[in-house]
Amino acid sequence: MVKPTLVTNRVRSLRFEHGEMTQVALAELIGVTRQTVIAIEQERYSPTLELAFQIAHVFGVSLNEVFQYPDKSIKNINTKGAKK
Repeated sequence: MVKPTLVTNRVRSLRFEHGEMTQVALAELIGVTRQTVIAIEQERYSPTLELAFQIAHVFGVSLNEVFQYPDKSIKNINTKGAKK
């Protein structure tokens, strides 16, 4: 079973904002399969940092405009290893 990621994204909406780009077209531009694009859009897969930058570059936006990570998760990570 695949563990869902905490990373959310706007890949699907950005595709539609950019001339209704297909998953195949995006996949070809970034060098992955259509299945990989689907998994990223459905938040079942977090892309590598390099792939994330490539996706942002295709749409001409910053990484933060494509991918988001919830602030509360960062707080939980920071406090897990803290000594009292």
